[in-house]
Amino acid sequence: MRLLIMGPPGAGKGTQASLIKENFNLAHISTGEMFREAMNEKTPLGIEAKSYMDKGELVPDSITVGLVKERISKEDCNNGFLLDGFPRTISQAKFLDEILKELDIAIDAVINIVVDKSAMVNRIVGRRICPKCGAGYHIDTIKPKKDGICDVCGTALIQRKDDNEETVLNRLSIYEEKTKPLLDYYQEQDLVIDIDGMGDIQDIFKNVANVLGAL
Repeated sequence: MRLLIMGPPGAGKGTQASLIKENFNLAHISTGEMFREAMNEKTPLGIEAKSYMDKGELVPDSITVGLVKERISKEDCNNGFLLDGFPRTISQAKFLDEILKELDIAIDAVINIVVDKSAMVNRIVGRRICPKCGAGYHIDTIKPKKDGICDVCGTALIQRKDDNEETVLNRLSIYEEKTKPLLDYYQEQDLVIDIDGMGDIQDIFKNVANVLGAL
């Protein structure tokens, strides 16, 4: 099974991706992790990508797509993979189509996590994190035992600077603007499966699992 997962900031995409990986034995390929692995392994493409990143420049699509091809050709992807964070544009999607064709494989489905914008703002603005151990909380849904204090290490919790309403609304608008053409592209191929991203994590995953089980 070969999948893409999409969803706006704070939709719980990462959580669902982890559950899909564990339950369906798929390689979870996030763009950031892919870059780190290639650079750590000092592959030719990894070295080239690092040269751009060290200068604060965007890595060209040709290199990113090359890294994706390099990554999905690894043995752990033989049973399938879940691409997370790629493609982000129509041009990247077309590049991806080309390399999948070369490898004689195809995308089976695009899992699109759908959320209500106002609820999404509340979800993100209410997030709190531990600056020491990274544990995550929420003022309404995942409260620490002691208000404002991390259960794990006892450090005072903080709110990320970009977890404010104005920034969140802007991020969601940008996501929608940039993602709509990509969703349309995959809709035309009848690959998009919308999943309601509001509610309990396990309930959301049950819906995901039911859909994937039917593929």
